[in-house]
Amino acid sequence: MERPFFEVTHYIGGVFVDRGERFAIRYPATDEVIGTAPEGGWDEVDAAVRAARAAFATWGKTPATERRKVLKAFAQAIRDHAEELARIETWDVGRPIRENRAGYIDRVAANIDFFADLAVMHGSEAYPMENGYINYVLREPVGVAALITPWNVPMMLATWKIGPALAFGNTVVLKPAELTPIGAWRLAQLAHQAGLPPGVLNVVHGFGPASAGEFLTRHPDVQLISFTGETTTGRTIMAAAAGNLKRLSFELGGKGANIVFADADLDRAVEVSLRAAFFNQGEFCLAGSRLLVERPVWDAFLERFAAATARLRPGDPMDPDTTLGALISREHLDRVRGYLDSARKDGAEVVLGGDAPDLPAPFQAGHFLQPTILAGLPPEHRVCREEVFGPVVTVVPFDTEEEAIGIANAVEYGLSAVVQTRDLGRAVRVAGALEAGTVWVNDFFVRDLRAPFGGMKQSGIGREGGTYSLEFYTEARTVCLSNR
Repeated sequence: MERPFFEVTHYIGGVFVDRGERFAIRYPATDEVIGTAPEGGWDEVDAAVRAARAAFATWGKTPATERRKVLKAFAQAIRDHAEELARIETWDVGRPIRENRAGYIDRVAANIDFFADLAVMHGSEAYPMENGYINYVLREPVGVAALITPWNVPMMLATWKIGPALAFGNTVVLKPAELTPIGAWRLAQLAHQAGLPPGVLNVVHGFGPASAGEFLTRHPDVQLISFTGETTTGRTIMAAAAGNLKRLSFELGGKGANIVFADADLDRAVEVSLRAAFFNQGEFCLAGSRLLVERPVWDAFLERFAAATARLRPGDPMDPDTTLGALISREHLDRVRGYLDSARKDGAEVVLGGDAPDLPAPFQAGHFLQPTILAGLPPEHRVCREEVFGPVVTVVPFDTEEEAIGIANAVEYGLSAVVQTRDLGRAVRVAGALEAGTVWVNDFFVRDLRAPFGGMKQSGIGREGGTYSLEFYTEARTVCLSNR
Protein backbone atom coordinates (compact mmCIF):
# COMPACT_ATOMS: atom_id res chain seq x y z
CA MET A 1 0.00 0.00 0.00
CA GLU A 2 1.65 3.24 -1.12
CA ARG A 3 1.64 5.98 1.46
CA PRO A 4 -0.64 8.88 0.54
CA PHE A 5 -0.11 12.50 1.49
CA PHE A 6 -2.68 13.17 4.22
CA GLU A 7 -4.72 16.37 3.97
CA VAL A 8 -6.39 16.13 7.35
CA THR A 9 -9.48 18.22 8.17
CA HIS A 10 -11.67 19.02 11.13
CA TYR A 11 -15.01 17.22 11.42
CA ILE A 12 -17.69 19.58 12.72
CA GLY A 13 -21.45 19.05 12.65
CA GLY A 14 -21.19 16.18 10.17
CA VAL A 15 -19.04 18.19 7.72
CA PHE A 16 -15.32 17.86 7.01
CA VAL A 17 -14.01 21.39 7.43
CA ASP A 18 -10.67 22.68 6.14
CA ARG A 19 -10.23 25.86 8.13
CA GLY A 20 -7.22 27.28 9.98
CA GLU A 21 -3.50 27.58 9.36
CA ARG A 22 -2.10 24.19 8.45
CA PHE A 23 0.75 22.49 10.29
CA ALA A 24 3.00 19.65 9.16
CA ILE A 25 2.57 16.00 10.08
CA ARG A 26 5.87 14.12 10.20
CA TYR A 27 6.57 10.39 9.98
CA PRO A 28 8.67 9.57 13.06
CA ALA A 29 10.68 6.89 11.27
CA THR A 30 12.09 9.21 8.58
CA ASP A 31 11.14 12.72 9.75
CA GLU A 32 9.46 13.26 6.37
CA VAL A 33 6.39 15.46 6.09
CA ILE A 34 3.55 13.07 5.22
CA GLY A 35 0.62 15.46 5.49
CA THR A 36 -0.83 18.59 7.01
CA ALA A 37 -3.65 19.37 9.43
CA PRO A 38 -5.49 22.58 10.28
CA GLU A 39 -5.02 24.32 13.60
CA GLY A 40 -8.35 24.92 15.23
CA GLY A 41 -8.93 28.18 17.07
CA TRP A 42 -11.79 29.47 19.17
CA ASP A 43 -14.14 29.65 16.19
CA GLU A 44 -13.64 26.00 15.26
CA VAL A 45 -13.93 24.82 18.87
CA ASP A 46 -17.04 26.91 19.43
CA ALA A 47 -18.62 25.61 16.23
CA ALA A 48 -17.88 22.02 17.27
CA VAL A 49 -19.27 22.50 20.77
CA ARG A 50 -22.39 24.18 19.41
CA ALA A 51 -22.88 21.32 16.94
CA ALA A 52 -22.46 18.80 19.75
CA ARG A 53 -24.87 20.72 21.97
CA ALA A 54 -27.52 20.80 19.25
CA ALA A 55 -27.08 17.09 18.50
CA PHE A 56 -27.35 16.21 22.19
CA ALA A 57 -31.00 17.27 22.21
CA THR A 58 -31.76 14.27 19.98
CA TRP A 59 -28.91 11.82 20.61
CA GLY A 60 -29.30 12.03 24.38
CA LYS A 61 -32.95 10.97 24.07
CA THR A 62 -32.35 8.27 21.45
CA PRO A 63 -32.97 4.80 22.95
CA ALA A 64 -29.78 2.95 23.84
CA THR A 65 -30.80 0.14 21.49
CA GLU A 66 -30.85 2.59 18.56
CA ARG A 67 -27.52 4.15 19.56
CA ARG A 68 -26.10 0.65 19.73
CA LYS A 69 -27.02 -0.06 16.10
CA VAL A 70 -25.02 2.84 14.69
CA LEU A 71 -22.12 2.30 17.09
CA LYS A 72 -21.96 -1.38 16.12
CA ALA A 73 -21.80 -0.27 12.47
CA PHE A 74 -18.94 2.07 13.38
CA ALA A 75 -17.07 -0.75 15.14
CA GLN A 76 -17.55 -3.03 12.16
CA ALA A 77 -16.25 -0.34 9.81
CA ILE A 78 -13.09 -0.18 11.93
CA ARG A 79 -12.63 -3.93 11.60
CA ASP A 80 -13.33 -3.80 7.87
CA HIS A 81 -10.48 -1.29 7.48
CA ALA A 82 -8.10 -2.99 9.92
CA GLU A 83 -5.06 -3.14 7.63
CA GLU A 84 -5.44 0.47 6.52
CA LEU A 85 -5.82 1.64 10.12
CA ALA A 86 -2.82 -0.42 11.23
CA ARG A 87 -0.71 1.38 8.64
CA ILE A 88 -2.10 4.77 9.58
CA GLU A 89 -1.22 4.15 13.24
CA THR A 90 2.33 3.30 12.19
CA TRP A 91 2.62 6.45 10.09
CA ASP A 92 1.20 8.49 12.95
CA VAL A 93 3.24 7.01 15.79
CA GLY A 94 6.23 5.13 14.34
CA ARG A 95 5.17 1.89 16.08
CA PRO A 96 6.09 -1.35 14.26
CA ILE A 97 3.28 -2.58 12.01
CA ARG A 98 3.52 -6.04 13.57
CA GLU A 99 2.23 -4.64 16.87
CA ASN A 100 -0.70 -2.91 15.18
CA ARG A 101 -1.64 -6.13 13.41
CA ALA A 102 -1.46 -8.17 16.62
CA GLY A 103 -4.88 -7.29 17.99
CA TYR A 104 -4.46 -3.53 18.32
CA ILE A 105 -7.11 -2.51 15.76
CA ASP A 106 -9.51 -5.11 17.13
CA ARG A 107 -9.15 -3.41 20.53
CA VAL A 108 -9.88 -0.05 18.85
CA ALA A 109 -13.17 -1.54 17.61
CA ALA A 110 -13.88 -3.46 20.83
CA ASN A 111 -13.92 -0.20 22.80
CA ILE A 112 -16.95 0.84 20.73
CA ASP A 113 -18.64 -2.58 20.76
CA PHE A 114 -18.28 -3.13 24.50
CA PHE A 115 -19.82 0.14 25.61
CA ALA A 116 -22.56 -0.01 22.99
CA ASP A 117 -23.64 -3.29 24.60
CA LEU A 118 -23.16 -2.07 28.17
CA ALA A 119 -25.42 0.93 27.56
CA VAL A 120 -28.25 -1.50 26.74
CA MET A 121 -27.52 -4.20 29.28
CA HIS A 122 -26.49 -2.39 32.47
CA GLY A 123 -28.75 -2.53 35.50
CA SER A 124 -29.68 0.11 38.03
CA GLU A 125 -30.42 0.42 41.74
CA ALA A 126 -33.58 0.28 43.83
CA TYR A 127 -33.90 1.03 47.54
CA PRO A 128 -37.17 -0.02 49.18
CA MET A 129 -37.96 1.77 52.45
CA GLU A 130 -39.71 0.34 55.50
CA ASN A 131 -42.58 2.80 55.10
CA GLY A 132 -43.41 1.37 51.68
CA TYR A 133 -41.69 4.03 49.57
CA ILE A 134 -39.12 2.97 46.98
CA ASN A 135 -36.20 4.90 45.56
CA TYR A 136 -34.87 3.96 42.15
CA VAL A 137 -31.98 5.38 40.12
CA LEU A 138 -32.06 6.53 36.50
CA ARG A 139 -28.89 7.03 34.48
CA GLU A 140 -28.96 9.90 31.98
CA PRO A 141 -26.28 11.44 29.74
CA VAL A 142 -24.44 14.53 30.96
CA GLY A 143 -24.08 16.57 27.76
CA VAL A 144 -21.08 17.64 25.68
CA ALA A 145 -17.90 15.68 26.43
CA ALA A 146 -14.45 17.03 25.57
CA LEU A 147 -12.11 14.12 24.88
CA ILE A 148 -8.40 14.95 24.74
CA THR A 149 -6.11 12.13 23.70
CA PRO A 150 -2.33 11.60 23.59
CA TRP A 151 -0.01 10.63 20.75
CA ASN A 152 1.33 7.30 21.97
CA VAL A 153 -1.65 4.96 21.32
CA PRO A 154 -3.97 7.49 19.68
CA MET A 155 -6.68 5.38 18.05
CA MET A 156 -7.08 3.01 20.97
CA LEU A 157 -7.40 5.85 23.48
CA ALA A 158 -9.73 7.80 21.19
CA THR A 159 -12.27 4.97 21.06
CA TRP A 160 -11.73 4.16 24.75
CA LYS A 161 -13.32 7.57 25.36
CA ILE A 162 -15.64 7.87 22.33
CA GLY A 163 -17.23 4.46 23.03
CA PRO A 164 -18.72 5.15 26.48
CA ALA A 165 -19.36 8.85 25.85
CA LEU A 166 -21.57 8.13 22.83
CA ALA A 167 -23.05 4.86 24.06
CA PHE A 168 -24.45 6.55 27.17
CA GLY A 169 -25.96 9.39 25.13
CA ASN A 170 -23.43 12.21 25.33
CA THR A 171 -22.06 14.03 22.31
CA VAL A 172 -18.35 14.53 21.74
CA VAL A 173 -15.69 16.99 20.68
CA LEU A 174 -12.43 15.06 20.26
CA LYS A 175 -9.10 16.90 20.29
CA PRO A 176 -6.36 14.46 19.25
CA ALA A 177 -2.68 15.15 19.85
CA GLU A 178 -1.22 17.45 17.24
CA LEU A 179 1.57 14.95 16.54
CA THR A 180 -0.88 12.19 15.54
CA PRO A 181 -3.97 13.64 13.84
CA ILE A 182 -4.37 11.17 10.98
CA GLY A 183 -6.03 8.31 12.85
CA ALA A 184 -8.66 10.51 14.51
CA TRP A 185 -9.55 12.03 11.14
CA ARG A 186 -9.91 8.58 9.58
CA LEU A 187 -12.05 7.36 12.49
CA ALA A 188 -14.34 10.36 11.95
CA GLN A 189 -14.70 9.37 8.29
CA LEU A 190 -15.64 5.81 9.26
CA ALA A 191 -18.14 7.03 11.88
CA HIS A 192 -19.66 9.34 9.28
CA GLN A 193 -19.98 6.50 6.77
CA ALA A 194 -21.51 4.26 9.45
CA GLY A 195 -24.37 6.73 9.87
CA LEU A 196 -23.50 8.57 13.06
CA PRO A 197 -25.79 11.64 13.07
CA PRO A 198 -24.24 15.08 12.44
CA GLY A 199 -22.81 16.74 15.52
CA VAL A 200 -22.73 13.61 17.66
CA LEU A 201 -18.97 13.22 17.07
CA ASN A 202 -16.78 16.22 16.22
CA VAL A 203 -13.01 16.36 15.77
CA VAL A 204 -10.98 19.55 16.07
CA HIS A 205 -7.22 19.56 15.55
CA GLY A 206 -4.71 21.88 17.08
CA PHE A 207 -2.33 22.47 19.94
CA GLY A 208 -2.74 22.99 23.66
CA PRO A 209 -2.10 26.45 25.17
CA ALA A 210 -3.83 29.31 23.33
CA SER A 211 -5.15 26.80 20.81
CA ALA A 212 -7.84 24.16 20.45
CA GLY A 213 -6.97 22.30 23.65
CA GLU A 214 -7.21 25.30 25.94
CA PHE A 215 -10.31 26.68 24.22
CA LEU A 216 -12.07 23.33 24.54
CA THR A 217 -11.31 22.92 28.24
CA ARG A 218 -12.51 26.46 28.97
CA HIS A 219 -15.65 26.37 26.84
CA PRO A 220 -18.71 27.00 29.05
CA ASP A 221 -20.91 24.49 27.19
CA VAL A 222 -18.56 21.55 27.78
CA GLN A 223 -19.86 19.55 30.76
CA LEU A 224 -17.16 16.91 31.18
CA ILE A 225 -13.54 16.32 30.19
CA SER A 226 -11.74 13.03 29.79
CA PHE A 227 -8.00 13.54 29.35
CA THR A 228 -5.07 11.18 28.93
CA GLY A 229 -1.61 12.72 28.93
CA GLU A 230 1.09 14.32 31.02
CA THR A 231 0.51 15.13 34.67
CA THR A 232 1.57 18.77 34.19
CA THR A 233 -1.00 19.19 31.42
CA GLY A 234 -3.62 17.60 33.66
CA ARG A 235 -3.01 20.27 36.29
CA THR A 236 -3.49 22.98 33.65
CA ILE A 237 -6.74 21.43 32.42
CA MET A 238 -7.99 21.09 35.98
CA ALA A 239 -7.49 24.81 36.56
CA ALA A 240 -9.23 25.67 33.28
CA ALA A 241 -12.17 23.41 34.10
CA ALA A 242 -12.74 24.95 37.51
CA GLY A 243 -14.59 27.94 36.04
CA ASN A 244 -17.84 26.05 35.59
CA LEU A 245 -17.11 22.90 37.62
CA LYS A 246 -16.68 20.49 34.71
CA ARG A 247 -16.63 16.80 35.51
CA LEU A 248 -13.08 15.41 35.12
CA SER A 249 -11.46 12.05 34.44
CA PHE A 250 -7.68 12.05 34.12
CA GLU A 251 -5.27 9.25 33.25
CA LEU A 252 -1.86 10.83 33.62
CA GLY A 253 1.81 9.88 33.83
CA GLY A 254 3.32 6.71 35.20
CA LYS A 255 6.60 5.19 36.32
CA GLY A 256 5.67 1.56 36.77
CA ALA A 257 7.74 -0.77 38.93
CA ASN A 258 8.32 -4.31 37.69
CA ILE A 259 9.35 -6.43 40.68
CA VAL A 260 11.11 -9.72 39.94
CA PHE A 261 11.41 -11.98 42.98
CA ALA A 262 14.00 -14.74 43.22
CA ASP A 263 11.38 -17.48 42.94
CA ALA A 264 9.98 -16.15 39.64
CA ASP A 265 10.12 -18.19 36.44
CA LEU A 266 13.05 -16.28 34.95
CA ASP A 267 12.29 -17.14 31.34
CA ARG A 268 8.74 -15.89 31.78
CA ALA A 269 9.98 -12.88 33.76
CA VAL A 270 12.30 -11.87 30.91
CA GLU A 271 9.49 -12.18 28.37
CA VAL A 272 7.09 -10.09 30.46
CA SER A 273 9.78 -7.51 31.33
CA LEU A 274 10.78 -7.09 27.70
CA ARG A 275 7.19 -6.30 26.74
CA ALA A 276 6.66 -4.05 29.76
CA ALA A 277 9.79 -2.01 29.09
CA PHE A 278 9.83 -1.71 25.31
CA PHE A 279 6.29 -1.95 23.97
CA ASN A 280 5.66 1.10 21.78
CA GLN A 281 9.34 2.09 22.17
CA GLY A 282 8.69 2.62 25.88
CA GLU A 283 6.34 5.51 25.03
CA PHE A 284 3.64 4.06 27.23
CA CYS A 285 2.28 5.41 30.51
CA LEU A 286 1.95 1.83 31.79
CA ALA A 287 5.54 0.91 30.94
CA GLY A 288 7.39 -1.17 33.50
CA SER A 289 10.45 1.02 33.17
CA ARG A 290 11.71 0.45 36.73
CA LEU A 291 12.96 -3.11 37.06
CA LEU A 292 13.49 -4.17 40.67
CA VAL A 293 15.31 -7.52 40.88
CA GLU A 294 15.87 -9.57 44.03
CA ARG A 295 19.59 -9.90 44.62
CA PRO A 296 19.94 -13.73 44.50
CA VAL A 297 18.84 -13.76 40.83
CA TRP A 298 20.32 -10.38 39.84
CA ASP A 299 23.13 -11.75 37.67
CA ALA A 300 21.09 -14.52 36.05
CA PHE A 301 18.12 -12.28 35.29
CA LEU A 302 20.16 -9.34 34.01
CA GLU A 303 22.17 -11.59 31.69
CA ARG A 304 19.01 -13.11 30.18
CA PHE A 305 17.19 -9.78 30.00
CA ALA A 306 20.11 -8.07 28.26
CA ALA A 307 20.41 -10.93 25.76
CA ALA A 308 16.68 -10.75 24.95
CA THR A 309 16.79 -6.94 24.65
CA ALA A 310 19.75 -7.16 22.28
CA ARG A 311 17.58 -9.22 19.91
CA LEU A 312 15.11 -6.35 19.46
CA ARG A 313 15.37 -5.01 15.94
CA PRO A 314 14.94 -1.27 15.34
CA GLY A 315 14.26 -0.12 11.80
CA ASP A 316 11.57 0.38 9.18
CA PRO A 317 8.29 0.17 11.14
CA MET A 318 6.50 -1.15 8.04
CA ASP A 319 8.82 -4.16 7.94
CA PRO A 320 7.03 -7.05 9.71
CA ASP A 321 10.39 -8.12 11.18
CA THR A 322 10.97 -4.79 12.94
CA THR A 323 10.39 -5.04 16.69
CA LEU A 324 11.34 -1.52 17.85
CA GLY A 325 10.04 1.62 16.17
CA ALA A 326 10.88 5.31 16.23
CA LEU A 327 10.20 7.84 18.95
CA ILE A 328 7.49 10.35 18.15
CA SER A 329 9.59 13.45 17.40
CA ARG A 330 13.08 14.91 17.35
CA GLU A 331 12.22 17.04 20.38
CA HIS A 332 11.10 14.00 22.35
CA LEU A 333 14.16 12.00 21.31
CA ASP A 334 16.37 14.84 22.58
CA ARG A 335 14.46 14.81 25.87
CA VAL A 336 15.07 11.07 26.32
CA ARG A 337 18.74 11.52 25.44
CA GLY A 338 18.90 14.19 28.14
CA TYR A 339 17.93 11.56 30.71
CA LEU A 340 20.66 9.26 29.38
CA ASP A 341 23.22 12.07 29.67
CA SER A 342 22.12 12.63 33.27
CA ALA A 343 22.47 8.92 34.05
CA ARG A 344 25.93 8.69 32.50
CA LYS A 345 27.09 11.81 34.32
CA ASP A 346 26.03 10.27 37.62
CA GLY A 347 27.89 7.02 37.01
CA ALA A 348 25.27 4.71 35.56
CA GLU A 349 26.40 1.48 33.96
CA VAL A 350 25.01 1.30 30.43
CA VAL A 351 24.41 -2.45 30.27
CA LEU A 352 23.07 -2.19 26.72
CA GLY A 353 22.22 0.46 24.14
CA GLY A 354 22.22 4.16 24.81
CA ASP A 355 22.95 5.34 21.27
CA ALA A 356 21.27 5.73 17.90
CA PRO A 357 21.09 2.47 15.94
CA ASP A 358 22.96 2.21 12.66
CA LEU A 359 20.17 2.33 10.06
CA PRO A 360 20.16 2.91 6.30
CA ALA A 361 18.57 5.90 4.60
CA PRO A 362 15.93 7.19 4.98
CA PHE A 363 15.63 5.79 8.51
CA GLN A 364 18.90 7.28 9.69
CA ALA A 365 17.00 10.59 9.76
CA GLY A 366 14.29 9.09 11.96
CA HIS A 367 13.91 9.39 15.72
CA PHE A 368 15.45 6.08 16.75
CA LEU A 369 17.19 5.04 19.95
CA GLN A 370 18.62 1.66 20.84
CA PRO A 371 16.79 -0.20 23.60
CA THR A 372 18.73 0.79 26.70
CA ILE A 373 19.33 -0.87 30.06
CA LEU A 374 20.83 1.17 32.90
CA ALA A 375 22.21 -0.22 36.15
CA GLY A 376 24.14 1.24 39.06
CA LEU A 377 21.79 4.14 39.76
CA PRO A 378 20.24 4.60 43.22
CA PRO A 379 16.44 4.29 43.23
CA GLU A 380 16.12 7.98 44.15
CA HIS A 381 17.92 9.13 40.97
CA ARG A 382 15.73 11.21 38.65
CA VAL A 383 15.96 8.62 35.84
CA CYS A 384 14.53 6.05 38.28
CA ARG A 385 11.75 8.38 39.43
CA GLU A 386 10.67 10.53 36.47
CA GLU A 387 8.74 9.41 33.41
CA VAL A 388 11.35 9.06 30.65
CA PHE A 389 8.81 7.77 28.09
CA GLY A 390 11.31 6.02 25.86
CA PRO A 391 13.09 2.67 25.39
CA VAL A 392 15.04 3.08 28.64
CA VAL A 393 14.76 0.78 31.65
CA THR A 394 16.60 1.08 34.97
CA VAL A 395 17.49 -2.05 36.93
CA VAL A 396 17.83 -1.81 40.72
CA PRO A 397 18.52 -4.67 43.18
CA PHE A 398 16.61 -5.32 46.41
CA ASP A 399 16.97 -7.73 49.33
CA THR A 400 13.56 -7.99 51.00
CA GLU A 401 9.90 -7.83 50.09
CA GLU A 402 9.49 -4.74 52.26
CA GLU A 403 12.38 -2.99 50.52
CA ALA A 404 10.91 -3.71 47.09
CA ILE A 405 7.54 -2.28 48.11
CA GLY A 406 9.23 0.78 49.59
CA ILE A 407 11.22 1.49 46.42
CA ALA A 408 8.18 0.87 44.21
CA ASN A 409 6.01 3.31 46.17
CA ALA A 410 8.65 6.05 46.55
CA VAL A 411 7.63 7.97 43.42
CA GLU A 412 4.88 10.49 42.77
CA TYR A 413 3.15 8.22 40.27
CA GLY A 414 0.80 5.32 40.91
CA LEU A 415 -0.57 4.06 37.61
CA SER A 416 0.59 0.46 37.27
CA ALA A 417 3.02 -2.18 38.49
CA VAL A 418 4.09 -5.75 37.76
CA VAL A 419 4.85 -8.45 40.35
CA GLN A 420 6.67 -11.59 39.23
CA THR A 421 6.71 -14.51 41.66
CA ARG A 422 5.52 -18.10 41.96
CA ASP A 423 4.47 -17.54 45.59
CA LEU A 424 0.72 -16.86 45.59
CA GLY A 425 0.75 -15.43 49.10
CA ARG A 426 3.53 -13.02 48.21
CA ALA A 427 1.73 -11.99 45.02
CA VAL A 428 -1.39 -11.12 47.03
CA ARG A 429 0.57 -9.29 49.75
CA VAL A 430 2.68 -7.22 47.41
CA ALA A 431 -0.17 -6.40 45.01
CA GLY A 432 -2.17 -5.19 48.00
CA ALA A 433 0.68 -2.98 49.24
CA LEU A 434 1.63 -1.30 45.96
CA GLU A 435 0.28 2.20 45.33
CA ALA A 436 -0.88 1.55 41.77
CA GLY A 437 -4.22 1.56 40.00
CA THR A 438 -3.45 -1.71 38.19
CA VAL A 439 -1.09 -4.48 39.30
CA TRP A 440 -0.28 -7.37 36.96
CA VAL A 441 1.05 -10.63 38.39
CA ASN A 442 3.37 -12.54 36.04
CA ASP A 443 2.09 -10.66 32.99
CA PHE A 444 1.68 -7.21 31.49
CA PHE A 445 -1.07 -5.19 29.77
CA VAL A 446 -3.86 -7.74 29.99
CA ARG A 447 -7.11 -5.75 30.06
CA ASP A 448 -10.71 -6.60 30.82
CA LEU A 449 -12.88 -3.68 29.71
CA ARG A 450 -15.22 -4.31 32.66
CA ALA A 451 -12.47 -3.55 35.20
CA PRO A 452 -11.65 -0.07 36.51
CA PHE A 453 -8.67 1.67 34.96
CA GLY A 454 -6.87 4.72 36.31
CA GLY A 455 -4.12 5.87 38.60
CA MET A 456 -3.33 6.83 42.17
CA LYS A 457 -1.35 9.84 43.40
CA GLN A 458 -0.15 12.00 40.48
CA SER A 459 -1.24 9.40 37.91
CA GLY A 460 -4.83 10.46 37.63
CA ILE A 461 -8.27 11.25 38.95
CA GLY A 462 -11.12 8.76 38.82
CA ARG A 463 -11.56 5.48 36.99
CA GLU A 464 -12.99 4.45 33.64
CA GLY A 465 -14.00 1.03 32.36
CA GLY A 466 -17.22 -0.94 32.74
CA THR A 467 -19.63 0.59 35.24
CA TYR A 468 -16.97 3.15 36.22
CA SER A 469 -17.35 4.69 32.77
CA LEU A 470 -21.12 4.51 33.22
CA GLU A 471 -20.80 6.56 36.41
CA PHE A 472 -18.53 9.17 34.81
CA TYR A 473 -20.45 9.65 31.57
CA THR A 474 -23.92 9.75 33.14
CA GLU A 475 -25.87 11.66 35.75
CA ALA A 476 -27.64 9.63 38.45
CA ARG A 477 -31.20 10.73 39.11
CA THR A 478 -33.01 9.36 42.15
CA VAL A 479 -36.76 8.99 41.92
CA CYS A 480 -38.65 8.45 45.17
CA LEU A 481 -41.90 6.62 44.46
CA SER A 482 -44.74 7.13 46.91
CA ASN A 483 -46.86 4.20 48.05
CA ARG A 484 -49.96 6.41 48.01
